[in-house]
Amino acid sequence: MSLPTTVADRALVTIADRTIQIPDQDCLIHLQFRRFAGCPICTLHLRSFAVRHDEILAANIREVVVFHSSAAELRKYEGDLPFDLIADPTRILYREFGIESTPRALLDPRAWPTLIRSVVTATRAVLRKEKPSPPNKPEGGRLGLPGDFLIAPDGRVLAGKLGKHADDQWSVDELLALVPATEPRH
Repeated sequence: MSLPTTVADRALVTIADRTIQIPDQDCLIHLQFRRFAGCPICTLHLRSFAVRHDEILAANIREVVVFHSSAAELRKYEGDLPFDLIADPTRILYREFGIESTPRALLDPRAWPTLIRSVVTATRAVLRKEKPSPPNKPEGGRLGLPGDFLIAPDGRVLAGKLGKHADDQWSVDELLALVPATEPRH
């Protein structure tokens, strides 16, 4: 499937019951598609974005993260993140943006180092009682692939990536490098 070139105006409801607009006429949107709430790889990845959130905001980027879990599950596992989180348990947005669910998400050896690191990190957080244990049977399954889209205020998709395995997503540095020089920064 090819990447979308534009995104139609839409209102999405966050897990905090706040309505947001995509595209946002005031900033770029980094629309991230992750797997399930409590996914160790996703949690590790999103924490790397959380620690650099001020840098991302300074580049005039708003983070919007979609999971194929319910809002209740997202609040339980990811509710402390400083981003807009969207529950999409029926995968409507996933289908629209071409995000797949396949066994290669976890079977690809390129994902294994991060998988091991994320499981160790998640285990430590559970033992310290900082986080609940990841679900044994996550809503929507374990096999989703990630996706990243940078959306301009006019709805153009400036860049996009459909992940080939569970750890194939943009880093903060890759995201910041995609910001066009002409976009206003705050």
